[in-house]
Amino acid sequence: MTLNELEIGKRARIIKVGGTGSLRQHFLDMGLIPGARITLIKFAPMGDPIEFQIHGYELTLRLDDAKQIEVEYIESNQDIDEIVPDKKVEHPGLGEEGRFHNKDEEHPLDPNETLTYALVGNQNCGKTTLFNQLTGSNQHVGNFPGVTVDRKDGPIKGYPNTMVTDLPGIYSMSPYTSEEIVSRNFVLEEKPKAIINIVDATNIERNLYLTMQLLEMDIPMVVALNMMDELTGNGGSIDINKMEEMLGVPVIPISASKNEGVDELIQHAIHIAKYQEKPVRQDFCSEEDHNGAVHRCLHGVRHLIEDHAQRAHLPLIFSSSKLVEGDDLILDALKLDQNEKEMLEHIIVQMETERQLDRSAAIADMRYAFIKKVSQACVKKPKMSKERIRSEKIDKVLTGKYTAIPVFVLIMLLVFYLTFNVIGAFFQDIFQMGIDTLMKLVDTLLTNYQVNETIHSLIIDGMFEGIGSVVSFLPIIVTLFFFLSILEDSGYIARVAFVMDKLLRKIGLSGRSIVPMLIGFGCTVPAVMATRTLPSQRDRKLTVLLTPFMSCSAKLPIYAFFVDVFFTQHKGLIMAGLYFLGIIIGILMAFLYKAILFKGEAVPFVMELPNYRLPSAKNVGQLLWEKAKDFLQKAFTIILLATIVIWFLQRFDTHFNVVTDSKDSILAMVSSILVPIFKPIGLGDWRICTSLISGIMAKESVVSTLQVLFNGSITAVMTTASAASLLVFSLLYSPCVAAIASIKRELSTKWAIGIVLWQCIVAWICSFVVYHLILLI
Repeated sequence: MTLNELEIGKRARIIKVGGTGSLRQHFLDMGLIPGARITLIKFAPMGDPIEFQIHGYELTLRLDDAKQIEVEYIESNQDIDEIVPDKKVEHPGLGEEGRFHNKDEEHPLDPNETLTYALVGNQNCGKTTLFNQLTGSNQHVGNFPGVTVDRKDGPIKGYPNTMVTDLPGIYSMSPYTSEEIVSRNFVLEEKPKAIINIVDATNIERNLYLTMQLLEMDIPMVVALNMMDELTGNGGSIDINKMEEMLGVPVIPISASKNEGVDELIQHAIHIAKYQEKPVRQDFCSEEDHNGAVHRCLHGVRHLIEDHAQRAHLPLIFSSSKLVEGDDLILDALKLDQNEKEMLEHIIVQMETERQLDRSAAIADMRYAFIKKVSQACVKKPKMSKERIRSEKIDKVLTGKYTAIPVFVLIMLLVFYLTFNVIGAFFQDIFQMGIDTLMKLVDTLLTNYQVNETIHSLIIDGMFEGIGSVVSFLPIIVTLFFFLSILEDSGYIARVAFVMDKLLRKIGLSGRSIVPMLIGFGCTVPAVMATRTLPSQRDRKLTVLLTPFMSCSAKLPIYAFFVDVFFTQHKGLIMAGLYFLGIIIGILMAFLYKAILFKGEAVPFVMELPNYRLPSAKNVGQLLWEKAKDFLQKAFTIILLATIVIWFLQRFDTHFNVVTDSKDSILAMVSSILVPIFKPIGLGDWRICTSLISGIMAKESVVSTLQVLFNGSITAVMTTASAASLLVFSLLYSPCVAAIASIKRELSTKWAIGIVLWQCIVAWICSFVVYHLILLI
């Protein structure tokens, strides 16, 4: 029997895991190993994928992939783990001063040397919350070299000579996704002084798999057991001393959201980095496990590659286990000769014969066997947590067969309504009043001081009119990001991916693609960066090409401006209509791309479904601050520059004389070249063409440019039909330069240029249709 044939609520044991290559390795890393017990929870509303529980957490898998996993039924009370009686263990005292610290053998680093840390953990384990607690607001956001993977660095509060790097959330150190490769390369190549490994205490078995691989890397490490308050609140407990003894590194219980235990974690992290106290235990294979087959294999490989690992500056134990798994990147780095490769293969084949498991499954089984021992000896699990019970109740509605998609549509409509008509609109009015008041005050001061007329015009018409009109939309953008961050941090977006996978597969995508596409409603730049979580290059490219069709928040000032002027009776309807139009065009483009550029099927859908949790107010606040700061920086740099340039070109002629009519300006002369192209879609005015050009620099510049050029008289030039045409064109044409640069980094210059040209063509065609349809009506 295969996993796809398992009935809802029934339990089974995995017998065999099929598949090949990195995908199969990913299955094994996620805990789908022979002998593991599995319970089917539900089918997605459309019948595919499925949700099941394994090792105490929930995973999703498509039916086609589930066919590769052979299982057998077991009784509900069969094969229950035996709980080892509690034994009091003396505190090992690792990573701290006191009688356990051997001062004779210490070799502290130079006091002036920066203590660098890698913050590593699974997704949904509270890593971002801990990073914010460690660093506060003193963070630097950038990219890892060569890839568009977000990188955050910051010193620990109160310790300026430290630097913590927040690595992407990963499940293992296998090279399956670009995030895993980035995290592994950071640890192996940049060699941080220590690792802070954050572990979800409510999901020990899943999280400790990554911990074991980190321990093999021979770097000082401290384990932060997060969400301990949640575990103890549900009647569970962990013997910290015993776990510290078994893992061989300091183990600190914390609650990152409540800032409990963080100070103790910092003290241990500083100590192990300063004194370079490496893990006491790095070898987890046992001579007693299946007659020592894996043990002999790993130790034989270590002897074989010891000199190569030393020359390549790779940790020996980590390299040996990865070689046995079949990791080609490590094999290439070690530069073994042909004889050594043949001997390596002989050792591994002998182990497979003795163990009666293939190499990858044997290593995964060895790790999970040790994790099981740790869990039995140290962890008292609650029967079912309040968070799990709550999540199951919520999922009956949010992922229900008949309710999931209607609820998703309602949630998105509610988000748009509250953003554009209630909360965002309320604060926007307040902002606009403040900007208008300030502009009048400055205008009066300049007039009273009889400032030169050109300078006066530059400040009021060029800077205040342009920047002011854009800054007033800050509340709307912040409000939208607030709702998106709530949906993401609560765990709902993962459910949306689960629900939408079968639908997205019809257009050649995975359900995971819904996440970057939803982020695209906020900003195309992080949406393109978010495609790094997709394991397939094909899915990544296709998602990047479709993301710009999702209407980003930078276009909101354009929509709001024209809706206020031309469609006052149907604001919310027009706004929602634009968003849905972008989605529909994106779907049509996906079918086209799938037929021409990306033939084949999307990669398997393997994703964890975390419990629903209330998002941290501090995390949400930090995110909103970053987005607001980014928006304001753009407003006072790119948009300000664009506004001044456009004001100058509109104010002067080719001889640099001040013009009395802007139609005689440099700007009119340049933009008039585009007028014949835009005239068939109702936008044959050089000022409109100019605003659309400025929109490529920053979408917010469209409104500021129109304000400068029309000076409040736009209704005399544009009709309802031409306004609708401009809205559709703005929705679909080229993304801004920041997004283009992001696409270039993710794909290539050729792809970036192609997207710009193609989207302009699509936008022109759609605007032509809309414009002439309205004229006919």
